[in-house]
Amino acid sequence: MEYISTRGNAPVLDFEGATLAGLASDGGLYVPREWPRFSKDEIAALAGLPYAELAAKVMAPFVGESLSYERLLELTTAAYGRFSHAAVTPLKQLDEQQWLLELFHGPTLAFKDVALQLLGLLFEEFLGRESKNGGPQNLTIVGATSGDTGSAAIDAVAGRAKVDIFMLHPKGRVSDVQRRQMTTVLAPNVYNIAIEGSFDDAQAMVKRIFNDKAVTDRFNIGAVNSINWARLMAQVVYYFAAALQLGAPHREVAFSVPTGNFGDVFAGYVAAQMGLPIARLIVATNVNDILHRALSTGDYSAGTVTPTAAPSMDIQVSSNFERLLFDVGGRDGVALAEQMAGFEANKAMTLTNAQREGAAALFVSARADADEMAQAIRWGWEAAGELLDPHTAIGIHAARNAGIDASTPVVTLATAHPAKFPDAVERSTGHRPGLPERVGDLFEREERYAELPGDYDAVCAYVTQRATAKA
Repeated sequence: MEYISTRGNAPVLDFEGATLAGLASDGGLYVPREWPRFSKDEIAALAGLPYAELAAKVMAPFVGESLSYERLLELTTAAYGRFSHAAVTPLKQLDEQQWLLELFHGPTLAFKDVALQLLGLLFEEFLGRESKNGGPQNLTIVGATSGDTGSAAIDAVAGRAKVDIFMLHPKGRVSDVQRRQMTTVLAPNVYNIAIEGSFDDAQAMVKRIFNDKAVTDRFNIGAVNSINWARLMAQVVYYFAAALQLGAPHREVAFSVPTGNFGDVFAGYVAAQMGLPIARLIVATNVNDILHRALSTGDYSAGTVTPTAAPSMDIQVSSNFERLLFDVGGRDGVALAEQMAGFEANKAMTLTNAQREGAAALFVSARADADEMAQAIRWGWEAAGELLDPHTAIGIHAARNAGIDASTPVVTLATAHPAKFPDAVERSTGHRPGLPERVGDLFEREERYAELPGDYDAVCAYVTQRATAKA
């Protein structure tokens, strides 16, 4: 399996190279040169497998010769052995049509664990090889988080050899639980940075670091955000897990996905390209609705970020949308590079007809404001006895209003444990969700983090003064 950049001007890499590189050197994102395809019989043969084995079989075509199947299975078994539910991503029925895929049973109570527990092991595996071969001795991970990526990534690499992690989060714009899950990890290779500004500001700094030759000449920079293909690849698996339980490949399933950076829902698109019978992918956004506007009108223009009770969706620049635009727009890297350069200069662009039509074949979108989100939280509790976090509630709102045929099950991805957002849940239901026992002492732990202005030079200096340079 070869990986190419969406902007057409970066080296072609294998899976190992794409995993360690993160962002492509031309500013684009790595995607497989072609999508692997499973037949109906091959999909049917996956039914009933334990999650770790299903994961290895779904991901094997993407890994290619970078790992043997046996080694990949060892890594998936280790990654998902830390989850608190034996099914890893259990499926719950809410009513006749609506289902909930619980993705929050990992160590940091959010869907990011499903991918990042594996990504941490992949980094360790590949960096160990590089060291033996006289290559890079250390990887400097630089990431931005709107809430959940940070804690999941930190948990995955804390204390690991050859890895330092610098995680940026927007000061005051993540929940207390989300912040503490990052800042109470005191491992010597973990650096948390609270910056003034929004997630988009933090994400822009991370991308700038990847394209700053003065930095990349001195340090091996790696990514844990969903710009890293390996992370997105691992998210494809739970679409298979849910659809198989609901009758795939002989029955279509729709998915509603709370969406910020577009990685989670793009994983569903990948599953569909692999042959999984997905009827619709519902892109659920809050009032920061750039994706809803892009998919419904073709207007991809960034506005001002509005802070909400669903902070992981408070985004106006969705990095992974570039992967979809590349794929449905004819895979023309030169044209997309020009289109993205225009967007980066003007914070606005219009989708081409090919991009709009290609996206419309599978995607629909919906937007939920604060009242609609609260109503969905109440519906989950009153109708189904489920406490929903704000992000999942936005997915439920979209799922119940998408007009999907009644014979098609609709699965909403439950992206975070409700206890990560207790105030919003309690306001809507009168019930305050408690933290699971394994993180019950979170508010008693010591915090450690730096506060920096929203200034690239200040952030870059902080990272380069503490990171381990190339050998």
